Amino acid sequence: MQIPFGMLSDRFGRKRMICIGLLIFAFGSVVAALSGSIYGVIAGRILQGAGAVGSVILALGADLTREEQRTKTMAVIGMTIGLSFALALVLGPLLNAVIGVSGIFWTTAVMALAGIAVLYRVTPQPNALQSHRDTGAVPAMFKRVLTDSQLLRLDFGIFALHAMLTASFIAVPVLLRDVVGVGENELWMVYLPVLAVSVMIMVPMIILAEAKRQMKAVFVGAVVTLGLSQLALLAWHTSLVELVVVLTLFFAAFNTMEASLPSLISKAAPAEAKGTAMGVYSSSQFFGIFVGGTIGGWAYGLGGPAGVFIFSAIVALLWFGVAVTMKPPRFTRTRMISVAVADSGEARALEAELLAQPGVVEAAVALDEGVAYIKVDSAQADEVDLDAFSRRPAQA
Repeated sequence: MQIPFGMLSDRFGRKRMICIGLLIFAFGSVVAALSGSIYGVIAGRILQGAGAVGSVILALGADLTREEQRTKTMAVIGMTIGLSFALALVLGPLLNAVIGVSGIFWTTAVMALAGIAVLYRVTPQPNALQSHRDTGAVPAMFKRVLTDSQLLRLDFGIFALHAMLTASFIAVPVLLRDVVGVGENELWMVYLPVLAVSVMIMVPMIILAEAKRQMKAVFVGAVVTLGLSQLALLAWHTSLVELVVVLTLFFAAFNTMEASLPSLISKAAPAEAKGTAMGVYSSSQFFGIFVGGTIGGWAYGLGGPAGVFIFSAIVALLWFGVAVTMKPPRFTRTRMISVAVADSGEARALEAELLAQPGVVEAAVALDEGVAYIKVDSAQADEVDLDAFSRRPAQA
């Protein structure tokens, strides 16, 4: 529902669609909280998932920020999503100990309603709604995005990453409880230090990938680490120390990929199709969660934890084959500047001027937005020269 919600928000308004999505999510939470069977929980989770307004939130963020600040805004939203995942992993067992599973669902319902209050009482109203090619899906761009082999490799990457995560966490809590003796309400004591150390390992890896321009080497190395961690879980899971060490390596690689993949999508996507590429990427992520949970559960039924880890190792092996054939990425970033052009002829002329600037590798002018999307090599591009094109008056 991410892409449909985003498109509907262009017509009916960002806040209205975010509110509808949060109400659907809250209703699903109530259904799950009141349910006395697994089928009711499944129905509630389906409704929660249907309230998918992440893309609309990105579009609202774009409406409320200048083009020059939009990349920072999207980065902050992305960091918040990542932080929420880490907090949920740690707080989930704590909340379960105090209020139980139904209480967790009631809490998510309250949080959804609190989100609506923040939306209408705190969040500014945008002056105008506009389709943003850097944050939203454009139907005309789907064919271009879905036939790009480099983007498809990255889409498979996020699919595989979350399939492995979801499958693994069918088995890992069981091992911690039944083999090592960690109670369900004490799982946070394992997850918190594992996540903290994995982040400390991740940071230098990201610096090596971005600042030292070793993205492909770090990328392939992380895929190998993910696969080896699954094999390690298969062989070494009889003590808490073994599980903590392997899980730390798994999450160090996971966090590195979670941070690197959006950056790679941004580098690989055409400047004017970044939002569409991110929409397909996000859908691939959620599909990976679905497949990981479904096939991981089936594999657990067949072979217990070993079945899950074998499945995840196979996924990692397939991903390695896809990753190792990936072209080294160009180290570019997308810039947006406001421009004033009267027609397509002026737009094409401006694109040619922009492409002639040092470090500019791609330029596309969106007439309907009044924005030029530019891909630049930050080591070469002259920021002053590019800023000189902003708000240029139309040619007479």
